Amino acid sequence: MTARTAPVELPLQAVTPGRAFGIYIHVPFCATRCGYCDFNTYTPAELSGANPDGWLEALRVELALAAARLDSPPSVDTVFVGGGTPSLLGAAGLTAVLDAVRTHFTLAADAEVTTESNPESTSPDMFAGLRAAGFTRVSLGMQSAAPHVLAALDRVHSPGRALAAAREARAAGFDHVNLDLIYGTPGETDDDLLRSVDVVLEAGVDHVSGYALVVEDGTALARRVRRGEIAMPDNDVLAQRYELLDTRLRAAGLDWYEVSNWSRPGGECRHNIGYWNGGQWWGAGPGAHGYVGATRWWNVKHPSTYAHLLSDGSLPVADFEELDQVAAHTEEVMLRVRMRDGLPLALLSGAERRRAEAVIADGLVTRDADRLILTDRGRLLADAVVRTLLD
Repeated sequence: MTARTAPVELPLQAVTPGRAFGIYIHVPFCATRCGYCDFNTYTPAELSGANPDGWLEALRVELALAAARLDSPPSVDTVFVGGGTPSLLGAAGLTAVLDAVRTHFTLAADAEVTTESNPESTSPDMFAGLRAAGFTRVSLGMQSAAPHVLAALDRVHSPGRALAAAREARAAGFDHVNLDLIYGTPGETDDDLLRSVDVVLEAGVDHVSGYALVVEDGTALARRVRRGEIAMPDNDVLAQRYELLDTRLRAAGLDWYEVSNWSRPGGECRHNIGYWNGGQWWGAGPGAHGYVGATRWWNVKHPSTYAHLLSDGSLPVADFEELDQVAAHTEEVMLRVRMRDGLPLALLSGAERRRAEAVIADGLVTRDADRLILTDRGRLLADAVVRTLLD
């Protein structure tokens, strides 16, 4: 879809009753750009005069406009500050972000409030400040404990810093701490991954996210692959690494609750569960995506354009789409089948239930009462399961 010239009038509907409602806030700043990353982020040299203070002022305006546009804004179940590198804002900056949300929205008494962080831009004092401000969860980008793997990914933190940061967060009172891993990086071995998992377990966190390396077009990693400097990740190796990761984590008491996420009981990320289970959310910040009613929209990407539109009193929307029943159904099947809770059979048409028999026969899913649940092998082929059910 070709983006229209902003500002764009957003035809929002009321939030669908009975569904979780969250707020996602995108912090577009990074100290350096990792070679594999295609997120909407900017280093200081790329900002053209934009800065965190101007971004925060614009964010306050967007949140005010958001609350005004929603018909009876619902209580906020989850807040997720992502990026980029939110921890570059420090405890004071992230506290100001959460204060801006509270100014215009009511947080539920048990709201989950998460921020992503780069281990290198955290400290014990920062975690203490976040906890005092009301943050309840921290997600740390670890990726690997192997120095040569971090170097291949252009990560700047030292191998031991993620472990130290996780311990500091727990010491500050965070019960919920996540460490992210990436597996399948060229040059990584099975032992590299297993050592990384051992570091995660040593940190005592209650949640782990594990993602296969994807070579995204336009990234430095993609250019290195194109030049023949490194090889594309091998699908068979990725599957093997996933199985190693899963086996080691489950043996230590962290079970999968979504294909790429493991937790101890009660450690699941409620904000992400909202995405997967059809929740609604307002996405604020440059490039952020939101979804309310049947409307999905995405903001303009550059922080300067974002701030300029808001200074004129316009929502910074680049474009939007209205999901019809077919598109909404496709997404619901695609997302809910990835969950440990499984895909309710009641969501499927008669034809889709008949096609489900094929993936059951292939050993990719099992039927548990009124739900379809991926088998261990099915988790490796979740996309194929979705295609079979919907085609």
